[in-house]
Amino acid sequence: MTATTRRPVWEEQPTRIGQVLKAIVLTLLVLGVLFPLWVILVTSLSSRETIARAGGFVVIPRGIDASAYETIFAGGAVTRAMWISTLVTVIGTAVALAVTVLAAYGLSRPRSLGYRWLLGYFLLPFLVYPPLVPKYLVVTGLGLKDTIWALILPPAISVFNLVVVRGFFQGIPAELLDSARIDGASDFRILSRIVLPLSKAVIAVVGLFYAVGYWNVWFDALLFIDRNDMYPIQRVLQSYLLAGQAPHTSGANVGVTMPPTEAIKMAVVVLTVAPIVAVYPFIQRHFIKGVLIGAVKG
Repeated sequence: MTATTRRPVWEEQPTRIGQVLKAIVLTLLVLGVLFPLWVILVTSLSSRETIARAGGFVVIPRGIDASAYETIFAGGAVTRAMWISTLVTVIGTAVALAVTVLAAYGLSRPRSLGYRWLLGYFLLPFLVYPPLVPKYLVVTGLGLKDTIWALILPPAISVFNLVVVRGFFQGIPAELLDSARIDGASDFRILSRIVLPLSKAVIAVVGLFYAVGYWNVWFDALLFIDRNDMYPIQRVLQSYLLAGQAPHTSGANVGVTMPPTEAIKMAVVVLTVAPIVAVYPFIQRHFIKGVLIGAVKG
């Protein structure tokens, strides 16, 4: 007599009560994410009277007042900061992807010279985080302080992203690469014509990780950027929210009634979050596929 093996719980058909509970939990999670975003957006578009009546943050809109956004863009500080953050994000993501792809391809080939030692070197930061003082001394010693390169080069490669891309590259059939090499293709040609077209999903996911990291850079800006005209948007957001600094306005706006502080703060938050929220849906279809394949085959 053979013993009956029971399937795991997650493979069983869900009951009606279980489906209802899952729907309730997921709905609460979605509301928990969307409600703060809704409050931030509505508050940024509210007048002084509406914010005063609500006692701070506004949940139910009572008209639209875009004076907070007009004040921010009129001052120039936020516009300049968004341009710097965009520049850092675009250049930094391109540099980081190039370095990560090249390193991952080399480390995914078993016949590469010293790839085991190099892989161990790259994995070392997982165990020992590099100290902050040497990082500061290196950046200042290279003359990168108060430049966008101080925000681009230090985080130019992530070990996690490197491992994910390397695992994806290892999943590509070796016979496909060997046949191209027999036909006389070089490693750079194999990488550009075979490996990269097959790796669009993982490249999109890793590119998103890098782009979000560069857009949200704040601590490096706090360390390496002292000039106000070189602040990224996150540094400006920190000065508005925590330091309580008011936005710089032009002389033409002197004497004009300023929007409420809460509306200005929430407007800066909206401008900080909006670009990532706008880009994410275009690469969402690659997100799960790229991460899972890279992780499973690593």
